[in-house]
Amino acid sequence: MAQLKPRLFLTFSVFFFIFFQTNAQITPETYQRAAYYLSASVEKEIYHLEVIPNWDFSRDHFFHSAYTADGLQFFITDISSRQTTTAFDPKELAIKLSEKTGEKVDARNLPIQFTGVRNEHMVTFRWKNMNWTWDTKSGSLNAMPFSPRNENESFSPDKKWKAFTQNYNLFVQNLESGEQTQLTFDGKKGLEYASYYGWSDLIKGENGERPNRFMVSWSPDSKKIFTQLVDFRTAEKMYLLDHSQPEKFRAELYSYYRGSPGDSTVVNYIPVLIDLETQKTQLVHHLTTPHFIGINLRWESDSKSLVGYFLARGYKSSKLIELDAEKGSIRTITEETSDTHIQHDKIFRKLSDGRFIESAEKSGWNHLYLRDWKTGKELNPITSGDFAVTKLSRIDEEKGWIYFEASGREKDRNPYYHHLYRVRLDGSDLTLLTPEEAHHEIYISPNGNWAVDNFSTPSQPTQSYLIRLETGEKIMKISEADISNLKKRGYQAPIQFTALAKDRKTEIHGIYFLPSTFSAKKKYPIIDYTYTGPHTSTVPKSFKNSILGHQQATAELGFVVVTVDGLGGFGISKEFADYSYRNLGDGTTDHVLAITQLASKNRFLDITRVGIFGHSAGGYDAGRAMLLHPDFYKVGVASAGDHDFRMEKAWWPEMYMGYPVGDFYHEQSNITNAGNLKGRLLLAHGGMDENVNPSATFKLAEALIQAGKDFDLFIWPSRNHSFGRTPGDYFTKKRWDYFIQHLLGEQPLLHYQIPELRR
Repeated sequence: MAQLKPRLFLTFSVFFFIFFQTNAQITPETYQRAAYYLSASVEKEIYHLEVIPNWDFSRDHFFHSAYTADGLQFFITDISSRQTTTAFDPKELAIKLSEKTGEKVDARNLPIQFTGVRNEHMVTFRWKNMNWTWDTKSGSLNAMPFSPRNENESFSPDKKWKAFTQNYNLFVQNLESGEQTQLTFDGKKGLEYASYYGWSDLIKGENGERPNRFMVSWSPDSKKIFTQLVDFRTAEKMYLLDHSQPEKFRAELYSYYRGSPGDSTVVNYIPVLIDLETQKTQLVHHLTTPHFIGINLRWESDSKSLVGYFLARGYKSSKLIELDAEKGSIRTITEETSDTHIQHDKIFRKLSDGRFIESAEKSGWNHLYLRDWKTGKELNPITSGDFAVTKLSRIDEEKGWIYFEASGREKDRNPYYHHLYRVRLDGSDLTLLTPEEAHHEIYISPNGNWAVDNFSTPSQPTQSYLIRLETGEKIMKISEADISNLKKRGYQAPIQFTALAKDRKTEIHGIYFLPSTFSAKKKYPIIDYTYTGPHTSTVPKSFKNSILGHQQATAELGFVVVTVDGLGGFGISKEFADYSYRNLGDGTTDHVLAITQLASKNRFLDITRVGIFGHSAGGYDAGRAMLLHPDFYKVGVASAGDHDFRMEKAWWPEMYMGYPVGDFYHEQSNITNAGNLKGRLLLAHGGMDENVNPSATFKLAEALIQAGKDFDLFIWPSRNHSFGRTPGDYFTKKRWDYFIQHLLGEQPLLHYQIPELRR
């Protein structure tokens, strides 16, 4: 026995040393490093991050603001002189505002919305619901309260009529005589004219009043009104309990109308046409649509018809229609169909010569087509090829040019980067206007002569140039992002990578973030930040999005954070997006493959310790990943997750998961698969989340309990869907601590208050 004592002592000593060494790694400085990269903090540390111009319509000037070494500064760019100068002295204005209001105003971070400078000395801005004017010559500072428009009434274009509702019916008032005329007569509670249902409209109790909503659209000649009848009669509600009110000792019930996938008991909109001269009212029943799809028709200039898109439930058909305002008849101009789902936010622009531009994915890529208005027939494709048009930026009908943004056209570049192009209406002379190998964010001047181009990559800070729109010629460099403060703290730019997808042929893109204390000699746990689906791409393309996201702050705790855009995402081809149709539950399989391939090339990645987190659809992803790949993901944080799409708001799953509802909903439910859990899982939700109702999180928790699984649950009683965002809040530390404890294997600091975190 005596011979064993030194070995036991040595073992204890090694354990003692390792235990205290690892626990000493999590200190206040650890949290401070991470908190520095929260978006509300780090945006002040990057000087001239970008230029978002506020164009002066009267001359070739624009205004913008940016953080500098002297705090938030405000600038004027004079295009004619090619100069950018400060617009005024923030310190002087802060003193003036303090004298005027008696409030302390931070000169380094003025809380104003700068709107411009008139006559070179009249500074205009908005603050505290007032329009302010500061005369820098005389020193006078004056404010005028906003005159907010009454949202429950609408004036005709000729200013002779006012429309309003009373007792759920629509009235108009002659503004010259004051005479009121009732236009509808059968409105009642639950069947309400000239209204709409706001997405976040909460009703206190079961039968309380919802917020007042008003909707009419006047014809340009002021003789007709287009509106809708809102039918609540068979609609079902979802419910929330507010436990957070300090003066209440019982929870308060809130309800709201929200259909789930496949429900027929939803709020419906019925289009209504009203002729003021004849007082004839037409209900267009065959265009009745659920409120979560809505009616989006706009008057033609001759007041004879309205034009817009009618989307069928399930989003497999989109019709461009013309509604005759006299007869109520409908002409279908074009129709696009799909076996999966169509791109619902289509590009449409009518020209002055009887032609129009429309986007479609019929080639397998989102492209622009020129069509005849009378027949709807295609005249010619404007764009074509293996790339996707993302935006129609401007049309110059006089010269026959259109300007558009697209991704994926330039070979051997990141296919998600946006570039600006111009092309003739007949599809000829396509020209790249922003040649730099980077992601371009473009702001075009109202007169179409100029544009501000902010281009960057996740690792290349933003450069902001004024360009001549017609040619793309660089006129002047406005600014370049200064990240010297970050470099002093050891900041290392994120690294982009590619991997082979689950189809074993498609190249997918990802990015990973390193802590500023990174050493290639160490092993780092991996955290996957996720938000998959055919409506988005999550890997940041620009420097701004990379530095203001969740990833860098999380990496500073001692992790390598990875984000992957796998098959089924947005911004590439239709075929690429359709991988996720009826298959949203498989979004993280490509993440597993990409991270595994990345780890095979980088020895500092510890593939045995992988975690994942996401919010909303990303919360579903995180939960799903823990259940679908339980041997790969060891720790997950799923916040505000829609864990069973059958319990979700209808439009999103019906578009991307499928309509009608099928067995695939059940098979890909986190609730159905709760028994697969092996790792550590934190579920989190806001108690007042009206976007993704917390019921699915509760139901998943119950399923985990029934399966005998250990998990953690966090409910923020007062919060809606917005928590754990990039500025940071209470839940941010909760999420950080979960990974520190269960993935890093360290002890977080209990009750430690991080000053940068909001409550």
